Amino acid sequence: MSLNRRQILQGTAAVLATPFIARPAFAGSSIQVASIFDLSGGLEIYGQPIDSCLDLAIDEINQSGGLLGQQIEVAKYDPQSSIQLYTQYSTEAATAKKASVVFGGITSASREAIRPLLSRYRTLYFYPPLYEGGVCDRNTFCTGSTPAQTIGVLLPYAVQNMGKKVYVLAADYNYGTISAKWVREYAGKAGGEVIAEEYFPLDVTDFSATIQKIQAAKPDVIYTLLVGGNHMSFFRQWAAAGMAGQIPIISTSFGGGNEHIVLSPAEADGVHAAFGYFQEVDSPINKAFLDRYHGKFGPDAPYVTEHASATYNAVHHWASAVRKAGSTDRLAVIEALETGIPFDGPGGQSVIDPSTHHCATDVHIGRVKNHSFEIIETFAKQQPSDTAAVCDLIKNPDETRQFEI
Repeated sequence: MSLNRRQILQGTAAVLATPFIARPAFAGSSIQVASIFDLSGGLEIYGQPIDSCLDLAIDEINQSGGLLGQQIEVAKYDPQSSIQLYTQYSTEAATAKKASVVFGGITSASREAIRPLLSRYRTLYFYPPLYEGGVCDRNTFCTGSTPAQTIGVLLPYAVQNMGKKVYVLAADYNYGTISAKWVREYAGKAGGEVIAEEYFPLDVTDFSATIQKIQAAKPDVIYTLLVGGNHMSFFRQWAAAGMAGQIPIISTSFGGGNEHIVLSPAEADGVHAAFGYFQEVDSPINKAFLDRYHGKFGPDAPYVTEHASATYNAVHHWASAVRKAGSTDRLAVIEALETGIPFDGPGGQSVIDPSTHHCATDVHIGRVKNHSFEIIETFAKQQPSDTAAVCDLIKNPDETRQFEI
């Protein structure tokens, strides 16, 4: 995801009023890590469950004895949805705090702001949220899903069960535009076709003209790659126009910002989504995870999104590599991660692919019903084949860019 100019300016204004939040002092004998996630400034609905799952993972590791005989201490930075603060805080985490690893970034814009900095400072970096794919950087590990993993299973399901004519709505920045290309690719492979595409800046709130176009086009299914406030406005106006339930809607972004909880059942029920994690995944590991999560944060803790569960996985992947390496040294940990250590996370097993530094992961299709997702189907061990098509860090370990694929 990315930010538009207005959000950046709003975030910058907030910076002037409030520097940033908690930064606990490090103890000399502890392992120092840093997190940089938006906990305010407009993206906090994404950042709050991410932060909670990071805390849970670190608590679990510390309570089991820590790493290499030391406790983990985390410096938390809230960039307040400001790209300027992302660069400032990542620099501070790498230089002043000398963090062994940084977990951070929600939008693709924030990731691309700090990834080069952390590579330059040789500070290991984990980016957990789902995204459009293509990052190829030996210093960076991406634990969220990519289009090949989610769109690659959702489109064939939709064409088979809903119809061939697909109408695409997407946010107008790299996440939406690149993901829409993958929708066209997988629609064609599944025997369907994209009959229309529309792109919207994040601050668009009036979808009345779009709804009229959709009614005229009569698609079999709508694929939405809108984000946050866009989704709220579209779905409310779609329902107000009497269209709720009239045309199936599918998405690989709906629910990432808890849209299914904020919208009413009349507005959201029936939407199908695909993610690497839903809170409703029925497994003993997920049940135990949710018991610990709600035990720590209470029964009203935020819904755990894929962004959040992938952050939990990221911390444990890093910890496993530190144990295997017997060191927090950056290169030693990277080499340990590249052995493909598996982690049985809440959504299923996650395994780091050494060639791309992305994860092979289980993917689930869910359907919204009364503020929850019913799991319809699960696809085991989906590979990050989109990024693998352009990225081979074993052959080209010095690569440091994001390919547009």
